[in-house]
Amino acid sequence: MRAFLDNLRLAFGTFLGNPLRSLLTLLGIVIGVTTVITMMALIEGLRIKVNRDLSQLGANTFQSSKWPSGFGRFNWAKYARRPDLTLEDARAIQESCPSVGVVAPADDEGGQKVATSSQETRPSVRVFGTTPEYLDTSGITVASGRFFSDTEAVDGRSVAVVGLDVAEALFPGTDPLQHEIRIKGRPFTVIGVLQRRGSFLGMMSMDNLVIMPLRTFQPLYGKNRSLDLNVQAKDGALVQRAQDEVTNLLRRRRGVGPLEENNFELHTNESMTQTFNQLSQVITIAGFGVCLLSLVVGGIGILNIMLVSVTERTREIGIRKALGARKRRILGQFATEAVMLSLVGGAIGVAVGFGLAFLGRWMLGFPTVVPPWAVALSLGMSSGVGLIFGIYPAARAARLDPVEAMRSE
Repeated sequence: MRAFLDNLRLAFGTFLGNPLRSLLTLLGIVIGVTTVITMMALIEGLRIKVNRDLSQLGANTFQSSKWPSGFGRFNWAKYARRPDLTLEDARAIQESCPSVGVVAPADDEGGQKVATSSQETRPSVRVFGTTPEYLDTSGITVASGRFFSDTEAVDGRSVAVVGLDVAEALFPGTDPLQHEIRIKGRPFTVIGVLQRRGSFLGMMSMDNLVIMPLRTFQPLYGKNRSLDLNVQAKDGALVQRAQDEVTNLLRRRRGVGPLEENNFELHTNESMTQTFNQLSQVITIAGFGVCLLSLVVGGIGILNIMLVSVTERTREIGIRKALGARKRRILGQFATEAVMLSLVGGAIGVAVGFGLAFLGRWMLGFPTVVPPWAVALSLGMSSGVGLIFGIYPAARAARLDPVEAMRSE
């Protein structure tokens, strides 16, 4: 233990004796560790935000759609040939699936402009057409006013519920309820304003929308379009059974053979989380690749500085060996210096990574969190690099002949 403490003291003495040279040597280690910490903080924060955002999509719900969701390259021509999901499919699910509570057919159109007599939004509003059950299956909450009724939905009345982004753009400082808005030249009466939900995954605002009855939406945007069917199970324990019932029903209605794949998609919170996890794994691997490259560069720097250190301290090594220091002690001294050098770089990288994570949380409002395992892994990798690249200089120092070393100037 005493020998180890002496090695630590000598290592810190060497570091403090040449601080600028040591810091420049550690630059690769610092960059690599900073990359790992920052990347892991972003991924962990994104995972937290994904779970938080998905929890807003409605409890015990899933969605059936003609189109896939997620990341990757899809054969869109293949999906375009699929039959549309229709109102009749929604009614069949409601009537024939005992585990299903409610079904809300919905359609939407993005890139729309909403206007009043004096104001208008950018052409970025998403307009939804749906039924009153959408309130239960989408996780939205009406902050003021009300959602449209069954009668208004059946009659296709010109009523609308707006998100806060639209309300603030069109009615700054004014209560929008019972005021008129126009969509594609058609007037609508605002009957409700939704509670703010923020952005989804930090990319798309969930408040820049207008919701109207489906029978009002279809004359504006077309009836020959596939619907998304939002399905809510009667109970949380019945979600899987409800998915099986919906899958079997839609396969029968759409004539899918026993050995054929589904010609529709089921989207759940779990499947979306799984898609994100697959993406995060790719990002993590890429981040570790960048980190490894930086650590190798840093390791080469440590190898270089340790070789220089051995050359500069040849006489010191000779004196220590002449006084009885064994090869193992010399080897341990220089190996400890290399490891401590890389650990200092790792600690600096961890501190910088924490700083960048905090900066992202403070400036962008992103819930960045540094997982403890990322800190341990970064410090372990940096010390490992120091040990690997410090072995050769340490072994070279341990093999020096004491007489020849003492003659060195």
